[in-house]
Amino acid sequence: MKTMPDIYAARIDADELTADPAQKAVLPEFERIRTELHKAQPKGWFRKRPDPPKGLYMWGGVGRGKSMLMDMFVDTLDVPCRRVHFHAFMQEIHAGIHAARQKGMQDAVAPVAARVAGEVRLLAFDEMQITDITDAMIVGRLFEALWAAGVVVVTTSNRVPDDLYKDGLNRQLFLPFIDLLKQNMVVHHLTSPTDYRQDRIKGSQTYFTPADAGARARIEELWQGLTHGKARPHTLTVQKRQLEIPAFHNGVARATFFHLCGRMLGPADYLALAGAIRVLVLEDIPLLSRQNFNEAKRFVTLIDALYEARVRLICSAAATPEFLYVEGEGTFEFERTASRLREMQADGWGNV
Repeated sequence: MKTMPDIYAARIDADELTADPAQKAVLPEFERIRTELHKAQPKGWFRKRPDPPKGLYMWGGVGRGKSMLMDMFVDTLDVPCRRVHFHAFMQEIHAGIHAARQKGMQDAVAPVAARVAGEVRLLAFDEMQITDITDAMIVGRLFEALWAAGVVVVTTSNRVPDDLYKDGLNRQLFLPFIDLLKQNMVVHHLTSPTDYRQDRIKGSQTYFTPADAGARARIEELWQGLTHGKARPHTLTVQKRQLEIPAFHNGVARATFFHLCGRMLGPADYLALAGAIRVLVLEDIPLLSRQNFNEAKRFVTLIDALYEARVRLICSAAATPEFLYVEGEGTFEFERTASRLREMQADGWGNV
């Protein structure tokens, strides 16, 4: 079987990747884990299973190739593993804990951890971040049980471990988890100066009008470049409600205007969305007026949330920003939204 450095070099030779010293520097860590996981497992009741290898916590700026390297690593594995966005995984854990409590179990975390440990030898997480107090209070016990069961954890993050749940409520209760993480995972800073995700958009048109077949084709090309066909539906929990994102991968989301503005969503939903993504592909923005005033108000709130979070916007619309909303109550207020839409089209704008 080819090693991670071999696979990386082959993709460079095939012009699929650009050689990046920072990316190459982390490949030995992935290869270490892969080699240890593929060692033959001892047979028989009295044979001691070797200690699992330390996992990997790879952190760095957005767009540096962390998720790409993770995908490459997981594709080389021939052991039970799971690749999942960290937020989605924690939602599953919360659901499992709730079900265990419904059955009257006092320690609801233990059976959930045992189920996960029975299914995989490696968990590969994308974008580990802790912003919710319920996650913070659970994650320590959960991961302690997983590591005790021999599960190896590999994760990407935009934050150094010491900044996880930074300024969070009762953070002192969370600090032992950070120590535990450092004991069980090698912490590696991916220091590449290049933002590859931004480079995929750089110089490209990001606002398409009219929203016709040509716009859809050009957006699809950008979408494939950003997600490589790996997008899947994703769900965010907002104040105990579920906000579904039709397609999501590696911080890039895609939805229609109707999906985000035609339904009864509010500021909390848009803030949660903006906090979870780096790029939004929003399709089929219609002309706005008194006829669809509620949808227009939601659109304004959505753009405000995206703007403040510096989310990059790729969209198709019935008209240019200045002519989206030309009659009816709210036209004056929409001028700010139009201005923001223009600013968000600038090359290099956003936190992608």
